[in-house]
Amino acid sequence: MVLVIAVPIMIQNGITNFVSLLDNIMIGQIGTEQMSGVAIVNQLLFVYNLCLFGAVSGAGIFTAQYFGQQNQEGIRQTVRFKIWIVSLITSVTVILFLCAGEPLITFYLQGDGSAVSAAATLAYGRQYLLIMLPGLLPFMLVQVYSSTLRECGQTILPMKAGVVAVFVNLILNYILIYGKFGAPALGVQGAAIATIISRFVECAIVLVHTHRHVRQNPFVKGLYTTFKVPGHLTVKIIKKGMPLLLNETLWAAGMALLTQCYSIRGLNVIAALNISNTINNVFNIVFIALGDSVAIIVGQLLGAGKMDEARDTDNKLIAFSVFSCTLIAVVMLGLAKFFPLLYNTNDEARTLAVSFIMLTAVFMPQNAFLHASYFTLRSGGKTIITFLFDSVFIWCVSVVIAFTLSRYTTLPVVAVYAFVQMGDWIKCLIGFILVKKGVWLQNIVE
Repeated sequence: MVLVIAVPIMIQNGITNFVSLLDNIMIGQIGTEQMSGVAIVNQLLFVYNLCLFGAVSGAGIFTAQYFGQQNQEGIRQTVRFKIWIVSLITSVTVILFLCAGEPLITFYLQGDGSAVSAAATLAYGRQYLLIMLPGLLPFMLVQVYSSTLRECGQTILPMKAGVVAVFVNLILNYILIYGKFGAPALGVQGAAIATIISRFVECAIVLVHTHRHVRQNPFVKGLYTTFKVPGHLTVKIIKKGMPLLLNETLWAAGMALLTQCYSIRGLNVIAALNISNTINNVFNIVFIALGDSVAIIVGQLLGAGKMDEARDTDNKLIAFSVFSCTLIAVVMLGLAKFFPLLYNTNDEARTLAVSFIMLTAVFMPQNAFLHASYFTLRSGGKTIITFLFDSVFIWCVSVVIAFTLSRYTTLPVVAVYAFVQMGDWIKCLIGFILVKKGVWLQNIVE
């Protein structure tokens, strides 16, 4: 059961992240400033992406449990709520980036390094950001539809659309970054153009297929006859979903601030983190997909009132996730020294990247447990607890550790990074206690 849900998600995320890896290497072949400029903008867009994820996930708790009841009208209403909330978030994001994009990028250029290099990184980042903004529209629609399909147990269509999109992105990147087949060599601008085209392709596939197969997706019938969402349901989703939305937003913002703290040690740190995060994302697909499986499978069992089965299934999923990621971490350690050699950057950035990759591998089983615990608590609607467990923790513990050590000690950045990861041992203990106590075992759509 878990593989039916998790494997398609792994395939989609795996191909997406593998192609992103190739994209990253393509940009990394141009130069360190170009790579760093794109990496900073993607860090900012990461906050927007997780904000959307939190918004649709809040309503998705209800979607999964409505599906467990086979309540199509309930699913329809949650989709309408998703459309409203993602539209609001995207509008605010576009305005923010248009008005304050340059200062946000400059925030990451405070470390040691030449003024010329910092100015070049800023210029490339600004170019990339402005072109990426139109791609937010198809991205938000895909999040609404794909999340709903997955919550209804359909993971194949989002996977297929994602696979097509990433290959379109890869091919266009090769053509537009380097100027192949008679096209101009656009560098980072070409990378941004390729990305937004691929997002429109993915959006078209998901929306057209979903609406053409009404029997398979009955919730689309009459979906747009109204945009009204019942007041009582809106209040329930906001109560359960707002902590989740705030959690994802604040967590992503906390991660962005962690990167800024690390960047105090020099401009090469940004390049090294970009290299490390790119390969990490490829290996992280296992515990991310298994976490999604926890949210979907356990959520459906809770909606159907099968509490004992939900607890037993959840225990097995957590154990399987930790075991799988222990094996993945071993492979990652073996590749750590070789992957940074693919980039056209300096020796310091490569050495730092190797250290970051190895540390991430060491702490991967820990992160797998935390991810599965988070989705366990969320599946039962315990969003206040997940808010405290996730984003409050990162701001009160992780950010405090990074901020203090980066600014008030002379510790090397690799040591700072390791201490931040070790701080999560506290969260592991809290997560173990909460999951074992079963505070998440509840049906919220009865």
